[in-house]
Amino acid sequence: MDHIDRELLAHLQQDATLSYAALGRAVGLSTGAAHERVRKLRERGVIRRTTVDVDPEALGSSVLAYVMVDSIAWMGDSAQSFAALPEVVEAHVIAGSASILVKVRTADTGQLQDVLRRIHAIDGVSGTRATVVLETFFERPVSPR
Repeated sequence: MDHIDRELLAHLQQDATLSYAALGRAVGLSTGAAHERVRKLRERGVIRRTTVDVDPEALGSSVLAYVMVDSIAWMGDSAQSFAALPEVVEAHVIAGSASILVKVRTADTGQLQDVLRRIHAIDGVSGTRATVVLETFFERPVSPR
C-alpha cells in the first residue's frame, strides 16, 4: 500500500459517499484509476465494508458502558453468545484480570442492568465490572497514515 492508497482511505473515512471522480481529484488520479485502487483495497480486505456513522444518542442509546467480563473457563469460543445481545456493539478477548471486554450501548441504566444479567447467563461467565462513560471527548477511525 502506497501513499496514494493511504490518502484514498483517509478521504473515504471522512466521507464514504465521495464519487470516484472526487476521490481521483483529491489524490491526483483519474476517475478510473481511483475506482481501480479502491476496488483492489476492497479485494485485499483493507476496506472491509462501507457503512454509515449514526449518532447513538439520536437513536435513544445514550448510555455507553465498557464491561469487563470475568470467567471460570476459556471464553474464546463464546463470540456468538455475546453477538446475540444487540446492545453489545463490540466484544474482545483480552489479556489481564478479565477475559472479555464488551462495549455496550443502552437507552438507560435499567436497560444496562438487564444486559448485565444476560451477560451473566452466558456459560462460563462468573462476574462483570461495568464502567459507564460520562462524556466522550472523541472517537476516531484507524489512521491510514
